[in-house]
Amino acid sequence: MISRPSRHCTVELQALPSRIGQVRRIVSAQLRYWHLDPLIDPAALAVTELLTNVHRHAEPDKQCTVEIVLMMDRLTVSVRDQDPRLPRVRECDLLSTHGRGLALVAAVSQSWGMHARDDGSGKVVWFTLAVPQAATPAKSPFATHGAGRTAPPDRTDLARPAPPAGVIRERAPAARSAVHH
Repeated sequence: MISRPSRHCTVELQALPSRIGQVRRIVSAQLRYWHLDPLIDPAALAVTELLTNVHRHAEPDKQCTVEIVLMMDRLTVSVRDQDPRLPRVRECDLLSTHGRGLALVAAVSQSWGMHARDDGSGKVVWFTLAVPQAATPAKSPFATHGAGRTAPPDRTDLARPAPPAGVIRERAPAARSAVHH
């Protein structure tokens, strides 16, 4: 069996407005380095929304970790923080100035989800993007995960039952192609 090794990048930060912009640029630069230019805009938008949620809602502090993992034909970006409360997906008023972050993540990603960490030390919110067929990522200087890891970050327990309904969202192919930004 031939397998392509994964590529991995991790950034630890305090989710303050100035740092959110820096991480957006780091994510963009990393994807450019991996020759994944078509994924830069959706990944940068979605990670910005997730970090903004940490800034607005996470307790006891705003410390978090952004992890970017490229494996085979999928890019997974996750944001891990120390607050165990899962975000609530809610309907937004058209005139609302906030509350649309997870809807934007859902709109630009192939799939997304969230889970509390098994040790009770917080949560992980993640999204995936499909890698375009023509993309041939360059080798990365960053450490790699084991070849068998295909679950979103911190989810190596594949034998466990699925999370409650509504926690993982995957858009149908027709819905994906209908979204244009």
